[in-house]
Amino acid sequence: MKSNNSTFLSFRDLFYLFKPLLPRGLQIFVRRHIIHKKRTRYADIWPINERAGVIPHGWAGWPEKKQFALILQHDVDTQCGHDNCRKLMDLEEELGLRSTFYLVPERYHVSQDLIKEIKQRGFGLGVHGLKHDGKLFVSHDIFQENAKRINNYLQMWNTSGFSTPSMIRRLEWMHHLNIGYSTSTFDTDPFEPQPEPINTIFPFIIANGASKKRFVELPYTLPQDFTLFVLMREKDISIWKRKTHWIAEHGGMALVNTHPDYMNFFERKCRAEEYCVSYYKEFLLHVQNDYKDRYWHVLSEEIASFFRDADKKTLP
Repeated sequence: MKSNNSTFLSFRDLFYLFKPLLPRGLQIFVRRHIIHKKRTRYADIWPINERAGVIPHGWAGWPEKKQFALILQHDVDTQCGHDNCRKLMDLEEELGLRSTFYLVPERYHVSQDLIKEIKQRGFGLGVHGLKHDGKLFVSHDIFQENAKRINNYLQMWNTSGFSTPSMIRRLEWMHHLNIGYSTSTFDTDPFEPQPEPINTIFPFIIANGASKKRFVELPYTLPQDFTLFVLMREKDISIWKRKTHWIAEHGGMALVNTHPDYMNFFERKCRAEEYCVSYYKEFLLHVQNDYKDRYWHVLSEEIASFFRDADKKTLP
């Protein structure tokens, strides 16, 4: 394992260093090939890893005696995704649902009007890394410097929510961030650049003994849309349905992390990196119809607050 300040670059670091030089089509082709080979190898832990269904010690259940929780999140990776946010809010609002949008502050132009509208319409807002270039955690020194800038955006946007680009993380470093909750992990996803699973479908606390800072980690528990519909080229939402059923049976948190960047909201043929937004709408309707009155649906900030309070009650 490399030290915090080591100059050694891993294969993943080298990939992100040279990624801007690789045509996007080639990147997708390579990732599809890798996933195709991995999918059979990891069939016993993806999309469901039975280890992740263990109930945490002291767990007293969800509010209102709901069977499971439903959390909707969106990592907004590009300007295209940024410009699609309003369409996605319209879709969810029509169904009486709300989600949290995580924006990248220094990759594209972030509209202050959009930030204002997200909040006014009752949706959540968070910071999605800094530049989304895969270099946030290359060294501890670099991360500390970037953390100062991320904290400025957290303050300007009046949020304590954070999500890590590409799920690349060093949880022990993230106490430099002034956050209350984060999505930087997953219960199981062997196809991510940093594939180590957390093995739980419940929120959990990340604590730092020295600083006494704590934040709630909200792992995503449903496969990401980009993985399913762009890389694997799935033609239906059966995997989302199967995983949701399993999460509901185990009383966990169904957290789906999608990207407006890759959703096709228009009546035209999907481009190479797009999938029809009807898949996402079908999933939302499936949950509403098949699990009516059985799930607790709130924003990421609210579930983090609930879990933080529940955790305090179990402390000695």
